Amino acid sequence: MCLAIPGKILSIDASVPELKMARVDFGGVIKNVCVQWLESVGEGDYILAHAGMAISQVDEQHAQQTLADFEAIAQSLETQQ
Repeated sequence: MCLAIPGKILSIDASVPELKMARVDFGGVIKNVCVQWLESVGEGDYILAHAGMAISQVDEQHAQQTLADFEAIAQSLETQQ
């Protein structure tokens, strides 16, 4: 099972046309992600990624709600300990 966390595209490197890459911010963790197979993504867009590959684009509202839900779960787990 894959848990995909929304990430915000910070920049895109299209210097190799066959392998478009993006620097993506996943809650403060910056990763390089292949965005070659997603159409029309750009800086500021949110994506879901798995194993270094972007698997879908998500709208900002959905991304922000998902991130807030993850934060609430994390806080709940911390208070249980």
